[in-house]
Formats: sequence, C-alpha cells, structure tokens
Amino acid sequence: MRHVATPHLLALKNQLDALEAERLSPLASLSKDGLRRRLEDGQAEDHRQAFAVDGDRILHSHAYTRYIDKTQVFYMVRNDHITHRVLHVQLVSKIARTIGRYLRLNEDLIEAIALGHDIGHPPFGHDGEKVLDALCREHGLPSFQHNLQSVRFLERIERQGRGWNLTLQTLDGIMCHDGEIHNRQLAPRRGKTFADLDRHGAAKAQDPRHELVPMTMEGCVVRFSDTIAYIGRDIEDAIELKLISREDIPLRCQKLFGRTNGSMVYRLVTDLIAGGIEDGAIAFSEEVSEGLKELKGFNYERIYLNPAIKKGLGKITTCYRVLFDSCLDQFARPEHHGEMFANFLLEQGREYVECRQPAALARDFIAGMTDKYFLRQARRLGCETPEKT
Repeated sequence: MRHVATPHLLALKNQLDALEAERLSPLASLSKDGLRRRLEDGQAEDHRQAFAVDGDRILHSHAYTRYIDKTQVFYMVRNDHITHRVLHVQLVSKIARTIGRYLRLNEDLIEAIALGHDIGHPPFGHDGEKVLDALCREHGLPSFQHNLQSVRFLERIERQGRGWNLTLQTLDGIMCHDGEIHNRQLAPRRGKTFADLDRHGAAKAQDPRHELVPMTMEGCVVRFSDTIAYIGRDIEDAIELKLISREDIPLRCQKLFGRTNGSMVYRLVTDLIAGGIEDGAIAFSEEVSEGLKELKGFNYERIYLNPAIKKGLGKITTCYRVLFDSCLDQFARPEHHGEMFANFLLEQGREYVECRQPAALARDFIAGMTDKYFLRQARRLGCETPEKT
C-alpha cells in the first residue's frame, strides 16, 4: 500500500529542495532534477527527495542484502576481520559523503551511487568476474563486467524483472564507477540521457576499454572514493594474513601516506578536499596522484597477483563451469524443473524470462550468488570445493 504524503510533508520537501539550491555548489546535482526512466503513480506525492529514494531502494534490494557474503579481495579465508564487499561499499559511502560535504555536493546522490556500485559483483571477487566473463564470451554473450551487471540487476532483474526505476544520475554513477582506472582528475560529462546510458553500456560490453566518465560531480567523487576505500584497507588485510609486512610498503608511499589505512585515507581525502573544484573538475595533486599510482602498482604485484591468495581458484573455476552448464540445461528445458529454476526464475516476471536466452539467465543467476550459496550449489552438483584455511 502506498501512503500519500501530507501537505505538511510535501511543504518540507519543497523547503529541502530550496535549501539545496541555496547551499550546494553550482556544480552539484539537485534532487529536483532527478530523472527516472518511467513515471510512477503518486511520484509527485512522495515526501522524499529523488536521490534519497534511490538510496532507500538500493538498501532494500535483494542484491544489497547479498553483499554480506561477497568476496572483496580475499576468499576462502578463515578470518572474520577480513573485509567483505558489504563493508567496502559502506566505506566508499562514508568517504565519498565526507568529500561531498566539503565540496558542497549532493550527499544523497553520493550515498546511492556508493551503496549500489558493486551490486553486480559475482562470487569470489575479481577472480570470479574473470571466470564468468570467459564463460559469457564462450556462450555468445558480451563481456561480463560487474559495473554493467550492477545496472542490470537494479534496472531489469530486481522486483521480478521490473527493476527499481532509479534515477539516471544514480545509474550513471554506478555504471561509471571504475576505481581500477587511474585518473589524476575527473570532470563530469554532463547532459546525458537514458539513451546515452544504454548506448555507453552496450559499447562497454562490446569493448571493455571503452571509456566511461560520470555525468555528475557526485559520480566522480564516488569513483575516486572507491580507490581511497580499498587501497589501504587491502594492505591492512594482507598484513593481517601475513602476506606482506608494513615495512614492504614503498618508502616514497610511506613518507607520503604513512603506513596505515587510516593515514592513507586521511591524506587522500584531505588532498582532494584541499584542491576543491577547479575548472569543473576534482583532482589529486600531482605528488599525491603519482604516489597513489605507485601504491596501486604495489598492491597489484604483492597482493592481487600473489599466488598465495589464489589457492582454490582452480576448483572455483571448475565449479563456475559446472554451475553454468547446469543452469543452461535447466533453463533451456520447456518443463522448467530443477532447483535453480525454482530458486531464480520462479521469482522473475514472465517478461524477464521470455526475452532472455538461457546463457543470459545463467549469467544473471550466478552473478547474484553469494560465495556460500555458490559453493553449496556446486557441491550439490558433485564439484570438489576448496576449504577455508
């Protein structure tokens, strides 16, 4: 049942909109300008501002709930202090909102983008993403990329295929969040439409090198905050697991950022805030940008590509293939029997099921799995699964 806001609440919403226009930077996104793909019944009567609605919808999505058991970097590890995806997105949100507050940007939009940006990550982090990408290509699908899958979940899979009807600004920020790319500065590419969102998403799926740039300053802040949130935290986790020591951090990076996640976050956030918004862009200083680039290189060499963290990847890869083949078999049957059908397709609307080929259904089902559910289903199919160490 939809409750209609009282005139008093609508008046308060109008006051909030007016305060935004007065208080926020001219380069900020105003809530009143939030654009949805389709109109909703009673939309004008909702007392919440547009981007706050987006944040609420993402928080209440099934996909957000599954963050709780999604790998960030380290998988099959018996240590409760290691970062999971749910903590990462909360850290991104907190860091980005802090930066946005000082730059007078829209914190509701920042929060919505940050909370939703990794919803499309499949089981076992980036390693799982690479395996699923290979399977998609083998079966005639475009490249699998978690940012595109995040948009797909929120627009076309959640709520029995109806999606959450989020604003263009939020969806664009999620699609363009790529924190792996190193940029010293970012300036939004304004004026996008939903047609642009669809076009850029299709181009990115065909060519992962296709450049995506957010349409809002808030999206740019989240993109930088994604890097700020993971760079030092991954180092702390690696130290916790005794893969590296604090002394291994490059000396120039130690001098510039310190040796702890806290000092790294503080230095990076302070540098962005101090630079402000110049010529329509946010930017790290030259010194900090170069130091961050070196620190990223260190993380890749000593952590992300470290064979010690990939124990069990061979078995996980085999499990991915067996699960994908089983999904193809079950989803292609006209009688629609089987546990995977019951656990996924029965929850979807007819339009979602009928307009997608079995390989796309398999992609979407597996991408949404938690690590535990993935392993449980793999064992049901007779796969040997790795054990936590």
